Amino acid sequence: MGEQQGIGTADDVERRIIVATQAGLPLVARPWDEVAASVGIGVDELLARVRSMLDRGVIRRIGAVPNHYAIGYTANGMSVWDIDDARVDAVGEFVGALDGVTHCYRRPRRLPEWPYNLFAMVHGRNRDAVERQIGDIEARIGERFPGACRARDLLFSSAILKKTGLRLGAPG
Repeated sequence: MGEQQGIGTADDVERRIIVATQAGLPLVARPWDEVAASVGIGVDELLARVRSMLDRGVIRRIGAVPNHYAIGYTANGMSVWDIDDARVDAVGEFVGALDGVTHCYRRPRRLPEWPYNLFAMVHGRNRDAVERQIGDIEARIGERFPGACRARDLLFSSAILKKTGLRLGAPG
């Protein structure tokens, strides 16, 4: 047996799998079969390698990424929160697990202009729906973590930007 792959490393076959899937799985009845054929390996080997890459942290997750605009969610609100530093991790985990929150992360404050250290994205069919949802989140934070939230604001998107993660080139 050769050396075991370390965390964050991928061999040539795994790199081909990443390249073949990084823009999304094919929209066919058996997408893994099609990916395996394009990579030049059997589907059982492909699935075993994908599981191994997940276990080793080479890839973090496999998930659906719906186009929220196409399904009618056109109001995008980034809520920003000034949360007590001693409780920001717990509040972030709580907020990130709530229905309707698609992204939640901690960022450093930029005092004095920017006091916010927790960010949570919410999408809705209109601004009023997003504002109601953020108000509900604020109330839930207050119930679960009294006094942790010192201030908040809500920023709406003004343009649609194409978002992509890291893209690898074809091996060679």
